[in-house]
Amino acid sequence: MGGLFGIVSKDDCVSELFYGTDYHSHLGTRRGGMAVSNSSGIQRSIHNIENNYFRTKFEADLARFKGRSGIGAISDTDPQPLVIGSHLGCFGIVTVGKINNLQELVQNAYTRRRFFTDTSGGAITPTEMVAELICEEDSFEVGIRKAQAVIQGSCSLLLLTDKGVYAARDRLGRTPLVIGRRDGTVAVSSESCAFPNLGLSTEHFLGPGEIVFMTAEGWEQRAAPGLRMQICSFLWVYYGYPASEYEGINVESARNACGAALARNDNTDVDCVAGIPDSGIGHAIGYANEKKIPYRRPFVKYTPGKGTGLFLCVSIKKTECN
Repeated sequence: MGGLFGIVSKDDCVSELFYGTDYHSHLGTRRGGMAVSNSSGIQRSIHNIENNYFRTKFEADLARFKGRSGIGAISDTDPQPLVIGSHLGCFGIVTVGKINNLQELVQNAYTRRRFFTDTSGGAITPTEMVAELICEEDSFEVGIRKAQAVIQGSCSLLLLTDKGVYAARDRLGRTPLVIGRRDGTVAVSSESCAFPNLGLSTEHFLGPGEIVFMTAEGWEQRAAPGLRMQICSFLWVYYGYPASEYEGINVESARNACGAALARNDNTDVDCVAGIPDSGIGHAIGYANEKKIPYRRPFVKYTPGKGTGLFLCVSIKKTECN
């Protein structure tokens, strides 16, 4: 999978970029990266996060980062962001998706005498392929549209320039992007759960193929969304964070509803219900509530360093909560 976060602010945004990107750590386990734009150009940092948390790898980089706009990525594919120099200017780019015709696009580029420099294990990275397609046109908007048109599969992207940040959702809307906002700051994220702790309010879910351009003052649409939507249902079932929403539908609520639907159509004699792995907890709770049977934890995941937990009891009726 993978996740993206971008932000433009009237003030320095490095801390928010750091935390906003970190909130996508559940979507990937291989690479994490951030890039910020400032008067010196674009600064970036990329780390392997296969054996360590995103935060532990990037905390040391924060002191040397400064800027009012930036993009970040958690990736299970190639190291990102890339920084590209072109006739359109210098820009940073991050992508998430799956390009099914990548090799065909690479061969077509070779036929046009193009070349690639950022390879992983000798293979052309999807992100550099997208950057190459964009750079063949006379503007970022036209280039993004061209890339979305020729890609078979899906590719959502963020593009960092010295003027602001472009955000584009893949042509069929498989992977989501949502805009959040507060006074003087606009952000875009794969996960809406990144917004509340940063003081941002969800404002707009990008439609399939939609392109927007963001500055600290606001955002504007550069390409209208298409009519055909093929969003990945596994975002609600498995990939997504419980507190996130896609197309206005909360992940945890969707999982509760799935579990309840299963319970209504299940005649099995059940003693108790458990959620394994963590993404199954919401389904299990929905099943248990519908069947009116106990929810239990037969397995407990070992998570050192997480500290003690809290128990919260909420009483809907005016009765004592024991």
